[in-house]
Order: sequence, then structure tokens, then C-alpha cells
Amino acid sequence: MQRYTVAELLQSENFLQEINIKGWVRTFRSNRFIALNDGSTIKNIQCVIDFENTSESVLKKINTGAAVSIVGTLTESQGKGQTVEINVSKIEILGESNPDEYPIQPKKHSFEFLRENAHLRIRTNTFGAIMRVRSTLSFAVHKYFTENGFYNFHAPIITGSDAEGAGEMFRVSTLNPKNIPLNENGEIDYTQDFFSKETNLTVSGQLEAETYAMSLGKVYTFGPTFRAENSNTSRHLAEFWMIEPEVAFNDLDANMDLSEDFIKNILSYVMTHCHDDIAFLDQRLTQEEKSKPAIQRSEMSLLEKLQFVIENNFKRVTYTEAFDILRNSKPNKKKKFKYPINEWGVDLQSEHERFLVEKHFKCPVILFDYPASIKAFYMRLNDDGKTVRAMDVLFPGIGEIVGGSQREERLDVLKEKIKALEIDEKELWWYLDTRKFGTAVHSGFGLGFERLVQFTTGMGNIRDVIPFPRTPENAEF
Repeated sequence: MQRYTVAELLQSENFLQEINIKGWVRTFRSNRFIALNDGSTIKNIQCVIDFENTSESVLKKINTGAAVSIVGTLTESQGKGQTVEINVSKIEILGESNPDEYPIQPKKHSFEFLRENAHLRIRTNTFGAIMRVRSTLSFAVHKYFTENGFYNFHAPIITGSDAEGAGEMFRVSTLNPKNIPLNENGEIDYTQDFFSKETNLTVSGQLEAETYAMSLGKVYTFGPTFRAENSNTSRHLAEFWMIEPEVAFNDLDANMDLSEDFIKNILSYVMTHCHDDIAFLDQRLTQEEKSKPAIQRSEMSLLEKLQFVIENNFKRVTYTEAFDILRNSKPNKKKKFKYPINEWGVDLQSEHERFLVEKHFKCPVILFDYPASIKAFYMRLNDDGKTVRAMDVLFPGIGEIVGGSQREERLDVLKEKIKALEIDEKELWWYLDTRKFGTAVHSGFGLGFERLVQFTTGMGNIRDVIPFPRTPENAEF
């Protein structure tokens, strides 16, 4: 007998057909009504059993969390809230669930509690919706780039370079921690290590992707990245996924065009293909906002935020223009900003970025031409000598979601910047080679996938949009 999913049956009109369905019990009431879910949709299907013809031993095992196989007849539902239901003729308990021990009971749980039970939190409506949206977003990313002539590039996870220059990297080593070899200077002798040099987990695949873009034209990475930043905020993870396109011959304007088109495309796709999940998450966020003090409530619902991004043209503003707007703004003059805007060159914070998007321009914003002092060495230096061709895309409720730039293609300028930052040229000899042999204008950007999922689902903490979050002092599961 063919097995159907809940999603398939809820859309079916083939009543009176005998079907088989398997899933997990969400609730069981009145010894008769099972709410069954199999993960294919946020919705449950009601299965009606004849308790008079069902053994007592089976009834006792139909508990929340139990896995069951049901054979029955699909019928039009007479109750409210569902269009179809199943009249059960046979039920088999595939996996029991002890109600005294099963932690995910049909009641409201705190997100902190669910993080402690991350292996089971996917059984809740909220996390089922989040992970279906995450999966659909992932597919949409690959679909967009494939349809636009990009090649998927797998950047190395183990690397000897620090693309961001921040130094917050996880070391990869096979040296015996109880007997670490030292050289004549008393430093760790990495020549005795597996790779004969110091290596780390990557923070970005950008530098390697640039080399491939300079031959294949358009490439993108979509892989795991790691940052050993000791930060316990709702915006940081030690392990996360990055989307990084690199395009030969694209200048900054083309890079901004690409980022806007890309984001609008994938958000439109997920709104179409995850309608039920987005609607549920929108309702969840609306209820959550009601519990906050009025001053902290968002002015837009989740659906409104998504439509805000999809339907509005992104406003393009230089850093200097944005600085002047912020410096002269009421929140700054009245000292409402946690980080005051006084001197040109400061790194803008989330509160500043959100003010520009939500209050001043009332549309998504792309800031560009940032001070060179607060951006990475690989960004192209402008003729003024103090700004670089960098860009950040700013969203409502979250601030920066994309960071990118036109890359510095001039060998002499790049070498000067590397020297000024005291970066060893020998470590980047291969990167510099691309500026010796057929150099050309090229650009790219990075988008933290979890930041995108967080925005799309309306979740307040980034730890709730990745299956098993890795944060300081937390590597469970």
C-alpha cells in the first residue's frame, strides 16, 4: 500500500480511498482523536480511531512523541480547522514515547529550554517551520546562482590564511597537546605538525573564490565558516554558513545590483513555497511582540518586513552621507543612541543602521564607500585615499545583512595595504599572483546564511535558526 505524507493528504480530494500514513503523535484526546505530524507540513492531520475496537494495550501507547503507522480511509472532515481526516482501520506503534520522560509536551516551552533539547526541538511547530524555511532558502540560493550562470565553488575548510585579518580562528593541529614541540625561540614548532605550518578553520572562502572567478567568471561558495569570537550575543555563532559570490569584471555598482536582485529573488521564492510556515511564524512573532513594552515593539509584522524588502528599491547612500544624517539626527542630538555619532570614520552599529532603514529612508539601504580604516585589506581604495569601494546592505529589524566590495585588483596598491597591516606577503603569494597574471576589476559579497534565516523567520536569536548552535562553552550534540 502506498504511503502518503500529511502535506499530500491535506491537499487530496480522493475521499474514501484507503491510505497509509506514518508520523509522530502530537496530541491524543478523548481516546479517539490523534493529531499526527510527519514533518512535511506545519499542519497536523486528524486520525479518528474506533477505541471500542482498539486494544487497551495499544491505546496506552498512543502518547505524544510516539511514532505510529496508520492505515485508514481518507474522508471529508466534519470538524472545524481541517478539510480531511482519516478514519483509522489499523494502527501500529512503531516507537513508544514515555509521557513522563518526553520533554516536548504539547505546551509552551522557553527557547532556552528548547536549546537544551536541540535534538528534539524540531518536533515543535516553531522549529519545524524554521527548518523547512531554512531548507527552502538553501535551495533558492543554489537555484538563483545556477540560473544566472554561476558555478558552485567548494572553498577549503582548512586554511593557512586569515581572510578577515581578525585573528579569531580555530586552530587545526595534530600535535600532542601534552608534549608540544618548540623551536629555538621557544615558539610552537609547526614544521612538525600535519601540514608543516600553522593552519586554521576558515572564516571565509572569499580569497580562494576570487582566484576561481578570475577564470570561470562567476562563482559562489556556500559552506561552513568558523570564528573563535568569544561573544555570547543573539547575533553571533562560532560555526555558521556563508554565501559568497565573486564575479569577474563586476564593479561596485554591478555588485550592488547583484545583491539586491539576489535577495529579492530568494525571499520571493520562500514566501511562495513556504506560505503556511511563514504565516505561522508571522502570527508567532505578532503574539511575542504584544508581550514587549510598547517602546520595544516592532512597527512591522514579519510579512510586512519581507514585503518591505521585496517591494522597495534599495536606497544607495555613501557612508559620508549616512554619517551626516546620523550625526544630525534627533536620537543622536538627544543622546538616545547607545553609541554616539561624533567623528567621521566610526564603525556604524546596528542601532544606526536600523535608524537609516526604518526611520529615515523607510526602505532597505545599501551604504558604500566606507572609511578604509574600518574595512578589510582586499577592498579597492578610492582615489581620495581614505575610503574604499565597500558596501553593506541594511535591513529592517536586523541592520547589516550583506557585506561586500569591489576588490583591489592593482598589485602595487594591494601590496602596500598588506604591508601597512603587517601581513606576511609569503602567506598570500598565491592571492597576489592573480594580480600579476590577467588582473581585472572584480567584486563580490558575503551573506551569513543564518542571518538571512533569522530575518526570514523573525527569530530574535540566531541560535534558533541553525540545527545545533555552536557558541562559547556550548558544543553539545
